[in-house]
Amino acid sequence: MSSAPLMEALLQEDAARRLRLLGLCSVLLMVCLGALQVTGFFDAQRFAEGAPAMAQLASEMVPPNFERWRHWVQPLADTLAMSVAGTALTVVLSLPLALLAAPNTTPHATIGQLARTLLAAFRSVPEIILGIVFVAAVGFGALPGVLALALHSAGMVGKFYAEAIEHVDPKPLEAARAAGASRFQVIAHAVLPQVMPQLGDITIYRWEYHFRASAVLGIVGAGGIGFELMAALRLVNYDQVSAILLCVLACVLVVDSLGALLRRKLK
Repeated sequence: MSSAPLMEALLQEDAARRLRLLGLCSVLLMVCLGALQVTGFFDAQRFAEGAPAMAQLASEMVPPNFERWRHWVQPLADTLAMSVAGTALTVVLSLPLALLAAPNTTPHATIGQLARTLLAAFRSVPEIILGIVFVAAVGFGALPGVLALALHSAGMVGKFYAEAIEHVDPKPLEAARAAGASRFQVIAHAVLPQVMPQLGDITIYRWEYHFRASAVLGIVGAGGIGFELMAALRLVNYDQVSAILLCVLACVLVVDSLGALLRRKLK
């Protein structure tokens, strides 16, 4: 009799393992079917025919040409400034929306659903599309890049903020409400102190991403080093292209190192 519960638990565990295996196989099957639908994805002949062209392109990119490096310093600084400004504006947009979207801080369930829908709408449009739209609206320069980064990232960062706020310990919130604290006081003294390290981590990760995205946005006229990269591509100066890419790589490594340092400081 005593072995019956053990056998039942083993059977349940075995069934759960089989279900997970079935789910994994289903995902792999869908991935393979999707890959097969991509035209030429497994076309070995196309790869073979394109190999000489790729080799020619690689030979034109080596060695990198750093003759114009002085012209790239300011665009790189603009790209960094764009990433910082975009991150700051992202936080300004994301935090209020996250507080409205989180079930434990929203004033009403309908408002929470509207806030989550707005966040989903923001992150559904890629930065490059927003960059093109804002360049058409406000002209060339860093401003459309900052707006594109902030608007797209507000959807993603706001979602992460809301999830962090949703999982806070409810006891301090209940104690603050029982003491007669206002909604703003509950958020300021019971919610934010619990989630500040997580919000800081999310913000720093997004800043690291923004630097890389800023370089891409320059290609559509949003300023920064991407503008120089696009000019080199149009002039078929592939040796300068490789030099610019190496400069971007060096800056990304520096930004990532600074982000890691800041995250350690927050712990």
